[in-house]
Amino acid sequence: MITPPHLERNDLVGIVSTARKITTSEIEALIKLLENWGLKAVTGMTINAEDHQYAGDDDLRTKDFQSMMDNPRIKAIWCARGGYGTVRIIDKLNFIEFVKNPKWIIGYSDVTVFHSHIHRLGIETLHANMAIDIDTKTEETRTTVASALFGKKYSISYEGRNKMNRTGVAEGSLVGGNLSLLYSLIGSPSAIDTSGKILFIEDLDEMRYHVDRMMQSLKRSGLLANLKALVVGGLNDMRDNTIPFGKTVEQIISETVSEYSYPVCFDFPAGHIQDNRALIMGRTVQLSVENEMVRLDF
Repeated sequence: MITPPHLERNDLVGIVSTARKITTSEIEALIKLLENWGLKAVTGMTINAEDHQYAGDDDLRTKDFQSMMDNPRIKAIWCARGGYGTVRIIDKLNFIEFVKNPKWIIGYSDVTVFHSHIHRLGIETLHANMAIDIDTKTEETRTTVASALFGKKYSISYEGRNKMNRTGVAEGSLVGGNLSLLYSLIGSPSAIDTSGKILFIEDLDEMRYHVDRMMQSLKRSGLLANLKALVVGGLNDMRDNTIPFGKTVEQIISETVSEYSYPVCFDFPAGHIQDNRALIMGRTVQLSVENEMVRLDF
């Protein structure tokens, strides 16, 4: 995998929205954070643009992201917010210049489309908090992004006492992102290759039966059989039917992969949660799942 060049002082970082609309005031916290890091923000055309729920129509969002990719002075592209919309422009984008001169793509949730698609191009990306709300997250949310962008080695560890964790040690390329997005990409040119890799998944505000359907689809598509490990992040605000599904979301995931022997960990600090630490997607990482501790080394 190719690692995009690490950032240096005075480098330019583009801020765009490939999904939902967003205003300048909602990205002010990120602009200040970049300034504190010695970087300079460049606001894209999609900031303050509006087309119903989107940050401008498909053509504008495509043009904005393409411009940021092709501009050699822009060293990273930070997605402003998620929601829905990135999949509508992915096939309109030309990655020729991006492959020649890779740069960091930063975001999560709907940005999983980019993580998955760009992984197939052999380039690392950064699964990290959007521009919006970054000032309300934990300090680790912000410092792990800085470590990744500036090329500092870091690791993520936490007390992993979930009874459904499956202990073990694994090494492999880290892939994945939002479960709903990974599910929606199955069979497309952006579908993720998980064989021999460590898969990370997270999600928000889903019905329990829908999580089961998505996990079964991943399994039937062969995406769970040959993993090195499974890392499960935030699974918050999940919902149930009036007639209960009968299993928690964690139980659904655990049972889906029960026939496989690789390590599994839950409660990983990444996703739609307060502590959303940065993950370098495509990077070969080492995962250790012990009885009371989980550690991921980049």
